[in-house]
Amino acid sequence: MVIDGKSLLASLEQGEISPFYQPLRELRTGQLLGFELLARWNHPERGMVLPSEFIPVAEHAGLLTRLTKQILADAFQSVAVHPESFTLTVNISPRQLREGDIISQLQQLGKKHTFPLSRLVVEITETALTEDLDHVQAIALDLKALGCGIYLDGFGTGYSSFAHLQTIPFDGLKIDRSFIREIAQVRQDRKIVGALVGLGQSLGITTIAEGVETEEQASLLLYLGCDVVQGYFYGRPQPANHIRGFIDAVSPRVLPGAASQGTRLALSSLESLPVERVAQLQAIYDGAPVGLCYLSKDLRYISVNRRLSEIDGTPILTMIGQTVASVFPRWFPMYEPFLRRALQGEALHDCELIRPSLLEGEPDQCILFSCEPAKDEAQEVIGLSIAVLDITDRKRKEIMLMESEQRSRALLDLNPETPWVMDNQGNILDFGSRWEELTGFPREAVLNRGYLDTLSEEDRVRVLSLTEAALSTASSLEYECRARRADGTWAWIRVRGKAVLDDKGRVWRYYGSTEVIDELMKLREVVSTMNDGCGTASTQIV
Repeated sequence: MVIDGKSLLASLEQGEISPFYQPLRELRTGQLLGFELLARWNHPERGMVLPSEFIPVAEHAGLLTRLTKQILADAFQSVAVHPESFTLTVNISPRQLREGDIISQLQQLGKKHTFPLSRLVVEITETALTEDLDHVQAIALDLKALGCGIYLDGFGTGYSSFAHLQTIPFDGLKIDRSFIREIAQVRQDRKIVGALVGLGQSLGITTIAEGVETEEQASLLLYLGCDVVQGYFYGRPQPANHIRGFIDAVSPRVLPGAASQGTRLALSSLESLPVERVAQLQAIYDGAPVGLCYLSKDLRYISVNRRLSEIDGTPILTMIGQTVASVFPRWFPMYEPFLRRALQGEALHDCELIRPSLLEGEPDQCILFSCEPAKDEAQEVIGLSIAVLDITDRKRKEIMLMESEQRSRALLDLNPETPWVMDNQGNILDFGSRWEELTGFPREAVLNRGYLDTLSEEDRVRVLSLTEAALSTASSLEYECRARRADGTWAWIRVRGKAVLDDKGRVWRYYGSTEVIDELMKLREVVSTMNDGCGTASTQIV
């Protein structure tokens, strides 16, 4: 059956054309903001007929005003009973703006059905702007006076002009579904959408994406900073009896870029708009204690923070826009292998370089740096994020500490006795290498409380008791005992130690020494024997 003006008029009279509602949701939170009003013709023979088929017929037959009034009247009644925070968005054709008295019609309908026009958003297409801009501007101002919001529909698909955005007080910029359809596959579409979103943010107006059908599309739109979405992913157009279902439904939540990047981003990143996040990141960037910069693919400085300027000893303005090779010709050959690898997508961390000083007589500089490839939403490398840390002082201190430890170890090893260090639990932490030479036991066998295993059972109990008593009183430690060598022979040893206290007066360490006293013990035996012999002789004389 062919659709003509006569059949359309009959359908209007019989109420076959009715309003359908498609939800609009805030992309970041999933919050329901309102509905776009769409007309559907439930034809008795053809079934559901879309507006693209019957709206041109209505315009040609002069029935568009009647159709619009009838649809709006039904919609005002249906939406008015729901929370006042919900808006109703309606598209007004260029002919209606040009010929009809749309302002008075809206006033009458709003009053009749008790629907505040502050809840109404009117979409104006670019075509209307090209036909009679002055007239549309006057109507737009009247709509604003009624409290209506105004969206520019399909910006970028017609004869766009930034003058339109300057002339008419738009509240929103609607991104056409033709750019959304292949946003996940076509890089150029992503760039166009990103540009439109950036334009909206710069102008301080809302960006609305229509035709969102998949999670991947929604995820990329969130990544690009879009504000509001509508489409099958969030709900198909439905008649009025489905409005409550839209209100009660839990909206799907997405993460920015998660579908294409495969990474789970922190939800905190969703709490602010991209423009705000840029400001936050810039403050962090400038105040960072490490040097930071961003390089383009041709290795030019795009941004440099203050700390990197200080580390490199070069003003920021000297670096911005210049290549690394031109700014630092002496250093670039050292950097280049790392930068080339990062440009291939490899993330490099904790790369250490010693680079010559730029100033005569100054010591070489030791730096630690990382290169992180920056990728676009298609995972193509578009630049490098560099972090630099000057570790010259730390390296110098590490060398000094290592030299000090080596000197201490040498003193321990050269000591004729065997120095040792014990903690406040009685564990041996370190000792001189002479102990291994004297006993034949490896270092690992003596550390902690392993030294007790080299003592006789009788001496072990006594030594443990003396050690615990000294630790509890912070008194000096001194005892003699026998220690077994690895070959099974025994040696007499003398152990002496002194406590070192912490700032609270508690034992922190014991430092002491161990010496072999075999010769001394033999001498004592001789003296003891001589004394015993002298005593016996005296008795006999007496």
